[in-house]
Amino acid sequence: MEELLAINVGIWSIVPPLLAIALALVTKEVIFSLVLGIVSGIMIYGFHADFAFGQFFSSTIEVVINNVSGNASMIIFLSLLGALVALITRAGGARAYGNWAVKKLATKRSASLTTAFLGIIIFIDDYFNCLTVGTVMKPVTDRHRISREKLAYLIDSTAAPICVIAPISSWSASAAGYFPAEAGISGMQAFVQAIPFNLYALLTIFMIFWIAGRKKADFGPMARAEARAERGSALKDADIAVNDDIAKLSVSDKGRVLDLVAPVLILVAVCIGAMLFYGGLWDGSGKSAVEAFGDTDANLSLSLGGLITLIVAFFFYVPRKLISFKDFFASITAGVKAMVPAIIILTLAWTIASVCKGMLSTGDYIAGLVGDSNMPVAIIPAIMFAAACGIAFSTGTAWGTFGILIPITITVCYQVAPHLSIPTLAAVMGGAVFGDHCSPISDTTILASTGAGCNHIDHVATQMPYALTVAGACFVGYLVTGFVTQAMVGGDTTGSGAALLTTGPAALVGLPVTLAILVALLLVFPKIFKAKRV
Repeated sequence: MEELLAINVGIWSIVPPLLAIALALVTKEVIFSLVLGIVSGIMIYGFHADFAFGQFFSSTIEVVINNVSGNASMIIFLSLLGALVALITRAGGARAYGNWAVKKLATKRSASLTTAFLGIIIFIDDYFNCLTVGTVMKPVTDRHRISREKLAYLIDSTAAPICVIAPISSWSASAAGYFPAEAGISGMQAFVQAIPFNLYALLTIFMIFWIAGRKKADFGPMARAEARAERGSALKDADIAVNDDIAKLSVSDKGRVLDLVAPVLILVAVCIGAMLFYGGLWDGSGKSAVEAFGDTDANLSLSLGGLITLIVAFFFYVPRKLISFKDFFASITAGVKAMVPAIIILTLAWTIASVCKGMLSTGDYIAGLVGDSNMPVAIIPAIMFAAACGIAFSTGTAWGTFGILIPITITVCYQVAPHLSIPTLAAVMGGAVFGDHCSPISDTTILASTGAGCNHIDHVATQMPYALTVAGACFVGYLVTGFVTQAMVGGDTTGSGAALLTTGPAALVGLPVTLAILVALLLVFPKIFKAKRV
């Protein structure tokens, strides 16, 4: 297949993602919206590249094929995980765990807080986080009539946000890898220094515990979703819509809690071990665990973990007659079928992201607008935060946003304001997480919906006001951080790479101010945006 090189189409580059997002929110049909966004992107590219008529169709298919082949290991992992969920359900593990957990987690508050804590603990990879937490906690949250939308929010808000501030994660390796060598410090050093300035990630994590731990803390669409779940009908509808094939399976009455816990623990252990193995921890090169996570193939590791766990499940369930030999493989089929909608949406999301980044240069266009704005030095962190939010929301990829903005940000700051390099780096990472967190075409958002068994657009619509609340507070926080840091250096913006490490005290001002703003909003919004009768 002939490679399609990226071209500059100007403002037309933002049409496909905005079209897809707007249509998804209006029509509630994600697949239709993504397809239309992809087709519009190919047409824009084709008109600028003088395509022949037939090339529009062939190029569309080629782009889809390239994204399927490039993400084959993730598709395999999703299929294996769907099969594992079906097997755990069929063996009675999910039912037994639900019965046990409801006794131990006797309230909605304890169930919500446990979900949040579990999401914090699984910080290695956001994909793994979304699907594992959903599998473990869905039986519990359903019993307490916590809406699937709330579960999806708790999962999504502890996936990318915790990964982007955890030094040992696939996200830290990605962000550090884009850090220019000429900056004077290593990418991992810069990543660690940026953690106190990553306001969006820190405040999102704070907000989930606030929402989970307080009564009547929800507002807007989420409050309405919780009211529907309290009546029970919404959870029943979600099960039919999302896991119809799994719901039809007969469930063993001999299952124990161990029949859910053991496969999940095996999956976690094997996936982490595979990440370290493929990252070269034991190849004799002397790599540390952090370096191994940075060099690993996460998707391949997850696929291997899923396969080994499925093999172990066979010998764990069939000899004990929880599942017959025939039913074991029937459950695999049902589990894979349940994952097909998520795989289709993910494939289309990867494709439109590829069109935006690899063909239309959407991110470069938005970054160029920011670079040409001649902004005052002190507002650089806030403006780059907003730019990262826009790019990641439009393209659905945080890592792609890292690749576009981090080199530009550090190069610009190194020349005109080295003292702002670390806060601005954190602002870019936080803004990228915002876009990844709430964009309808983000893979993590899709996987959070899948893990929770929630309608995807319902998840987006209920989570968006929460994400925007944090982002608004963070924008003000980055303004404060920029001006405080500027005041600390007394207007002297000269320096070297060493100046990147001298801005720590600014976090002592920016973070508390942002937190105070967020708390004020969280106290006021539930009173203003109350749930209407539904």
